[in-house]
Amino acid sequence: MRALLAFLALFAVALGLVALATPPAWQLVSLLTTVPFHRVGNRLAMVGLAAGLWLLARWLRLNNRQDMGYGGALRPWLRQLGLGLLLGLAFMLPLALLMLGTGLRRINIDLNVLLLFKLLLSGLASGLVVAFIEESFLRGAMYSAVTRESGALLAVISTALLYAATHFFARFTILPADVGPGSGVDLVLGSLRAFAAPGQMADAYLCLAAVGVLLALVRRQTGNIAAGIGLHAGWVTLMLVTLRTTERNPDAASAWLLSEHDGFVGWLTLAWTLLAAIPVLRYYRRQHPQSPPSTG
Repeated sequence: MRALLAFLALFAVALGLVALATPPAWQLVSLLTTVPFHRVGNRLAMVGLAAGLWLLARWLRLNNRQDMGYGGALRPWLRQLGLGLLLGLAFMLPLALLMLGTGLRRINIDLNVLLLFKLLLSGLASGLVVAFIEESFLRGAMYSAVTRESGALLAVISTALLYAATHFFARFTILPADVGPGSGVDLVLGSLRAFAAPGQMADAYLCLAAVGVLLALVRRQTGNIAAGIGLHAGWVTLMLVTLRTTERNPDAASAWLLSEHDGFVGWLTLAWTLLAAIPVLRYYRRQHPQSPPSTG
């Protein structure tokens, strides 16, 4: 359990950094440009996690590319990433169309081919950045360390639960006029407040956790994070395009199927993830019939 506790401690340290450093960092950044307070906190958390991961990897003896999820020759690794991206897009497109077709979401901008292309490129860039960061940390380093000490089952579950939890942090909004010396603490406490009402976040949390389990199982089957990065990036791309071109319809008869967390994840996406996971996992089992050893 040492590895799992170490990663949880790193997240706690990152939250402490957000609480202490966000107000002065926001004041400094505001001299140059206008940035939401919570976004500065989010970036500080990423910096803290990245720096801590480097130290933690040395302490836990994650000494090579294989331990970090980057094992194997470069060309096959990139091929897995590209194929995963295509599968991720194919995974999410029917879901987005279903949301539109059933009236759960409705188009709210004037769409054209050029705008859609720009949104796809922007979404893809964001998706790749998010996927590389989250997969490297969770399904790369953390998965390897926890698997090595406690087995793959705990690694799959713990990385999925932590993955889901991170999506509720740094979403609490503090207006510029309200920023003060203690606003960093307010940001952390406001983010944690979501967990005080589990019934209101259950649909989004369970959906994200299911995605995390699927990504961890793909990582275990393939032995690296290439396919997971591709799948993750494809999902984020289609989700961002959908969110930027449509809006949640609160008057729809089945509006409860989409969570208020972001208007996309929720019970419908959870059901779709569980259904689509079957062919996805079957595909990767055919491509990689020999599961990697449980030591990561």
